[in-house]
Amino acid sequence: MQLPENIHADTLPAIGADLAGGKLVTLYMLAGAEFALIDLGTASEIHGAWGEYGQEVETTHGDGEKNTRAMAEAGSAIAIQALEAGAFIPAALECHLLMHAKETGVIEDLREDLFYWSSSQCSAYGAYPMDFDDGWQSYDAKIVERPVRLVRKIPVIR
Repeated sequence: MQLPENIHADTLPAIGADLAGGKLVTLYMLAGAEFALIDLGTASEIHGAWGEYGQEVETTHGDGEKNTRAMAEAGSAIAIQALEAGAFIPAALECHLLMHAKETGVIEDLREDLFYWSSSQCSAYGAYPMDFDDGWQSYDAKIVERPVRLVRKIPVIR
């Protein structure tokens, strides 16, 4: 799917409306820029290990797109799948934004019985998964297989 380069604030649909192959869940600021966060839903979820145990990958807690690209360069199969789908694995911050969207009824299909991977690493051996039952983030070995909720973001122009 060809994503728009940006979207003007005047043309943004309402939160919860369809946008770029998914559902607009929120607007958020990242490094001084505003973005529309789009959840691709259950049908686009993938599953797998985060990456190689013991391999350091430079990630942040905020930018899932940048993290996913770094993971893919390091050989992560789930990151490569995400990018091939025109999406990325949400960072820890973006997982919390998905949790808020769940709490407010914007997203209704996040599973509560397991943890989803974020793209944020905590060490060369572990990364942060998110529990969408109560919003708890933990850490786990990168070799553990977990589901991944795919998202997109579009810069917002005001």
